Amino acid sequence: MTRFAPLALLALLALAPASAPRAEEVGCVSTVFRYLGAANDKICIEAFKDPDIEGVVCHLSRAVTGGIKGAIGLAEDTSDSSIACRQVGPIALPSKLKDEDEVFEENRSLFFKELHVVRFYDKANNTLVYLSYSDRVIEGSPKNAISTVPIMPWAGAAPAK
Repeated sequence: MTRFAPLALLALLALAPASAPRAEEVGCVSTVFRYLGAANDKICIEAFKDPDIEGVVCHLSRAVTGGIKGAIGLAEDTSDSSIACRQVGPIALPSKLKDEDEVFEENRSLFFKELHVVRFYDKANNTLVYLSYSDRVIEGSPKNAISTVPIMPWAGAAPAK
């Protein structure tokens, strides 16, 4: 085994798809122009469905670092993100709803940073709460955002039992 084998294994693990759902890109806007033919810095919006609760869609906005490092996947994106989740259809909660359930994750750098979305159920207010935050191997990030989805009857849907 060569001395680079452990590094290659780490690279493969970092690039492996996560078990959480992948988001679909809605659109991006450029925020910083890069001169050398590399991609500009951007703010991108992505959408994903809650994998366990039909009728909920979340939209994430996040910063994407451009430049040469960003183009080849070596840049570390900032921890800035925003989230908005909405009811888009009838919601039927599963009988066993896990509290603090991770519903989305995405790498924000080659090895060390991830963006997470965790769902909580506020039973007293019949509301789903989605928290987005980033973490790092060495230190966490206090930057976070929340969105709430009050569970409401949906027009034309049969009442939940």
